Amino acid sequence: MDSKGMIFLVDDEQRIRRMVSDYLRLNGYTVLEAEDGEEAEEIFYQKNTEIDLILLDVMMPKKDGFHLLKDIRKVSSVPIIMLTAKGEEYDQLEYFRKGADDFISKPFSLELLLAHIDAVGKRCFQKGREQWIAGDICVETEQRKVMVEGEAVELTPKEYELLLYFIKNKGIVVERETILNAIWGFQYFGDIRTVDTHVKQLRAKLSDHGKYIKTVHGIGYRFEVQDVSIH
Repeated sequence: MDSKGMIFLVDDEQRIRRMVSDYLRLNGYTVLEAEDGEEAEEIFYQKNTEIDLILLDVMMPKKDGFHLLKDIRKVSSVPIIMLTAKGEEYDQLEYFRKGADDFISKPFSLELLLAHIDAVGKRCFQKGREQWIAGDICVETEQRKVMVEGEAVELTPKEYELLLYFIKNKGIVVERETILNAIWGFQYFGDIRTVDTHVKQLRAKLSDHGKYIKTVHGIGYRFEVQDVSIH
C-alpha cells in the first residue's frame, strides 16, 4: 500500500515516539524520528523535500521546538503541528504567529492526534493542478506557489490557505468565525484574533496587493478584485 505521506516526529520522550510512530505506521504513514532539536534540524535539512508534515514537541533538550519552528519557517512551508504541554492562550497564539499550522496539548489520545494529522493532510497533502488568477496574484495549487506580478512570495501554509480561501470567495463578506472554522477547523479553540493576525501578515507579504483584502468592521473581511479566473 502506498504511504499517505511522510511524517517527521520530533520528541525527546522515547515512549511517546514509539507509541506514536507505531500507530501512524499502522494508519498508512511513513515516519521519521528525532529525539532532540539539534538532531531534528540536521535530519530536516537532509530530508526536507521528502517530509509532508512535522509533529514538533516544544520542550526538548539542545534546541526547543519553538526555536526550531522559527528556523524551519525561514526555509520551508511544510505543515507543522506543535505537541505541547502548555495550554495558555498566549503560547498558542505565538505558535501560530511563528508559522505553526495546528497544535495539540499533551496528554493526547492517538485517535485525536490522527484526526489532527488527517485534517491538515486534507489541506496540504492533496495537490490539484489548478491555477487561480486574481488580479496580479497567481496561485498554483499543485506546487502551492504564490506569484505576485510574476515574483514568488513565500507564505506559511496557513497564509496560503487563507489567501486561496479569500480568492475562492471573492466579493463575499466572510465573518472571522467562518474563516476560523474553514482554515483552522471546528476543533480549534483558540482566540478569533488569530484570524486578524494572519490577515495582517498576509497583507504585508502581498505588499501593495494586500489592499485586495478589505476589512468589514465588526464583521470580517471581503476580497475585492475585478477578475478571478481558474485554469
